[in-house]
Amino acid sequence: MKILVIADQKLAKCLELDLQYHGYEVTIATEGKTAQKLAQDESFQTILIDADMPSASGLEICRKLRNLGLRTPILLLKKADELEDRIEVLDAGADDYILKPVNIPELLSRLKVYSPPETQKDPDELRFLDLTLNRRTREVRRGNRVIELTATEYELLEFLLSHPRQVLTREQILEKVWGYDFSGDSNIIEVYIRYLRLKLESNKEKRIIQTVRGVGYVLKE
Repeated sequence: MKILVIADQKLAKCLELDLQYHGYEVTIATEGKTAQKLAQDESFQTILIDADMPSASGLEICRKLRNLGLRTPILLLKKADELEDRIEVLDAGADDYILKPVNIPELLSRLKVYSPPETQKDPDELRFLDLTLNRRTREVRRGNRVIELTATEYELLEFLLSHPRQVLTREQILEKVWGYDFSGDSNIIEVYIRYLRLKLESNKEKRIIQTVRGVGYVLKE
């Protein structure tokens, strides 16, 4: 479950640690413009907004997201719990609110309420963070962006996605992608890893294909 947390750096980092520990994928935004772009460009199951952000009004951010037509569930974090506060939250377009300081068990319980129903996993789809590869259609996406790959780039990425967070040696990659009897350029893996990185990171996304010096490569955040 992907969650967008819109709050100041300190609160956002605290929430990120707790939520990641419980298996959630968390993206942080500390100001309105970044939050708006992320909410529009990526798919989140829930958005948490601090109503008391020092740099921007969380209520105003909520209103702007709703005015853009965003229907993602929004939970506001607030200090006060008066009738006026509850009305203000609902008028801004939020689905619910949680009192600060945030009680993590309560937050987890609320998030379950707004979680989408579980759907059967597509056996042809490989996924890692915001990167997906569909073996049936051979379509590759980073978030909502479709990525065009050559046949070799596709085979290399599919092998990496089939073994997330597992260090793959150069020998394993060569045998799987190019064949055990390959006798071409010894730097072929580095060349194609560079091609993949350029395409996967063309919108300044985070690098997820990491080099393990002297060994090989690993897909990890």
